[in-house]
Amino acid sequence: MAAPSIQHMVIFNLKVEVGSEQADQFLTKSKAVLEIIPGVHHFQAFRQVSSKNDYDYGFSMEFENQAAYDAYNTHPAHVDYVENVWKNEVVRFQEIDFTAV
Repeated sequence: MAAPSIQHMVIFNLKVEVGSEQADQFLTKSKAVLEIIPGVHHFQAFRQVSSKNDYDYGFSMEFENQAAYDAYNTHPAHVDYVENVWKNEVVRFQEIDFTAV
């Protein structure tokens, strides 16, 4: 049996104002870096519209299996992005990883 795919999501708040040009630049930059890392499928960036939680943005992507997800997490482009972009621009976040049942 094939390993289950993984739906990886992260919701977050930025240091800058919601909807600002700086926020748009962060989302554009993030998409450009993250969606081309090998193993990433269906990358999407979102802006929160519900009043049911207090996170402003989200990313969603899929991985074929755990090995692809692990490779993404250790890929040099991802590591560099986390250290030099994410940690400088994100105030708080929550990661969620799912497999289908």
